Amino acid sequence: MTTPDALIDLVARFDEIRDAYRSGRYNETQVRREFIDPLFGLLGWDIDNHSGAPEAYKDVVHEDAIKVGGAHKAPDYGFRVGGNRKFFVEAKKPSVNLMDDAKPAFQLRRYAWSAKLPLSILTDFEEFAVYDCRIIPDQNDNAATARLNFVPYRDYPDRWDEIAAIFAKEAVLVGSLDAYAEAARTKRGTATVDAVILREIEARRDALARDIAGRNDQLTRRELNYAVQMTIDRIIFLRMTEDRGIEDYGRLQGLLNGGDVYARLRKFYRQADERYNSGLFHFHQERSREEGYDNLTPRLEIGDDTLKGIFRNLYFPDSPYEFAVLPVEVLGQVYEQFLGKVIDLGPDRTVTIEEKPEVRKAGGVYYTPKYIVDYVVGQTVGKLLEGKRPGPRGAVSKLKIVDPACGSGSFLIGAYEYLLDWHRDQYIADGPAKHRKELYQGLGGQWLLTTGEKKRILLNNIYGVDIDPQAVEVTKLSLLLKVLEGESSESLITQLSMFRERALPDLSDNIKCGNSLIGPDFYDNQQLSLMDDEEHYRVNAFDWYAAFPEVFSGENPGFDGVIGNPPYVDSEWMTRYLPNDRIYCSSHYKAASGNWDLFCVFVDKSLGICKLGGLTSLIVPNKLGSTNYATGARAVLTVDNRLLSVRDYSRVPVFPVAFYPIVYVAQRGKYKTPSFVN
Repeated sequence: MTTPDALIDLVARFDEIRDAYRSGRYNETQVRREFIDPLFGLLGWDIDNHSGAPEAYKDVVHEDAIKVGGAHKAPDYGFRVGGNRKFFVEAKKPSVNLMDDAKPAFQLRRYAWSAKLPLSILTDFEEFAVYDCRIIPDQNDNAATARLNFVPYRDYPDRWDEIAAIFAKEAVLVGSLDAYAEAARTKRGTATVDAVILREIEARRDALARDIAGRNDQLTRRELNYAVQMTIDRIIFLRMTEDRGIEDYGRLQGLLNGGDVYARLRKFYRQADERYNSGLFHFHQERSREEGYDNLTPRLEIGDDTLKGIFRNLYFPDSPYEFAVLPVEVLGQVYEQFLGKVIDLGPDRTVTIEEKPEVRKAGGVYYTPKYIVDYVVGQTVGKLLEGKRPGPRGAVSKLKIVDPACGSGSFLIGAYEYLLDWHRDQYIADGPAKHRKELYQGLGGQWLLTTGEKKRILLNNIYGVDIDPQAVEVTKLSLLLKVLEGESSESLITQLSMFRERALPDLSDNIKCGNSLIGPDFYDNQQLSLMDDEEHYRVNAFDWYAAFPEVFSGENPGFDGVIGNPPYVDSEWMTRYLPNDRIYCSSHYKAASGNWDLFCVFVDKSLGICKLGGLTSLIVPNKLGSTNYATGARAVLTVDNRLLSVRDYSRVPVFPVAFYPIVYVAQRGKYKTPSFVN
């Protein structure tokens, strides 16, 4: 890449009055506008969005200032491709010595490591430092720790090819960052943020379970699992609201001082219920809420030391991550692993944490990569939105999207995010002045959806079911955190006072706990009706029509889109551990033929709960297309309905096990046009 004349001019201008620029009077905003913005503009980035790209697809996000850890703020620049973050740039004024000052480097590395970005840049224009952000940041690190490259401004012209080969937009588009990061990989200390958070949450689950079981001897195994899960979820939610500037920073940290910690924590819970209206904090009966309230956890006893241990590890310097930039998707990945284990309670109140049998059989839990989620959502939600209008009266308000095995909610988060971006861009294109109830202008002038509009979209469009009650709670938590993204305390207060509503929706009517494949007629067999309470709880039969009456009514009942990654459980395992479930499915689903795998029945069910003309897309094993036991599932897809496409991922390492996936898209209903596969 030829060194631009404009770069030589920039360097000469800085050099001419360098001493003045290095004075404390020349601030960060000035250096950003006069030198750093033009520098990245020369690398091909549309710094000021002159192209008029929709908000979701801007090259560069200039982060709004928020309080994090007192004096911290969000990264100055987030560089993106196709709406996905690629790297951060943290800017400092030239009077800061980036070569030796460890604080700016640590700040940048915490941001990027928490956001799961491999590389990021620290610069004051005078110096340009590239950091490997896969290495866990430590407050005792010096400025050179994890630094891969350091370029003084006078070397920019001679080293322009080197810089542009990695950070020019055209280079990033073809994978330069990943290639450079891989070539510079430092094995020591490269644990990813999700792995570290998982270790931390698992350790806290173990400590909480033992403490709660020891102090509350009346609790059953199910109640213990519920109590531990809700306590962890609530604490994480409250901590994330602090780093995102919605609650005062350090509220939970303040509980480290003094005793009666759980009693004081419950006061925060009650305040959260009044402010957010989330089922996460639902402790008393309300007329407008049918789902039962939590009268268990307020009565618990939890030791001060156990809770203080949790709080201490959520703050600097003990915490290496920044919740302000931690993606909700990463938290979902953590919980996907977390949900693979369950707390067992022995007769002597001994607590053990064990892998669920189906997880042990599968060799672990593996979350679906974001690029798979994005593809599935684009082929379903994206297609369903074509030609439709947004808004409360628009056709999109009637779209219903469901994941029948939602797990930690990764597909629902993807669908919800797609809908949010689409609505915002449609409103902006139509003219922001026409949509004052749906849009407001944030810091930096960017148009954002109001909290009320985000709530409306979530409640109207997003649905999920999972057999695991813990998974249901995690999905709700992830969706609620997504609602709060981009919000501040001021924006919430303004909107809540205007519309007289609490900030978050109650998702009990949208995200349900139940067995998607087994209906209430499971108990019609007299022998099955004699099952004990534990077996009834495990089966967890689910009535789709009673659970979602607004979906299964009218002339064309059913969901518009069904998406997800269903469980894969083979016939041998089901025959051994779930014989009654297998008998039921064999008599209720055409896809349950021969030695069928559980995913075959989900193929059938997903089309069964679609409305005529609706779309479904699942990621399943490629055995769907070849094995004898999938004959019934193939017939459901290609004879009874229309198979639109199949994308083969069998040669891509989607999961770290010998599993070869495909993603299909199908349409409900029989059509004269035959099934088409690309």
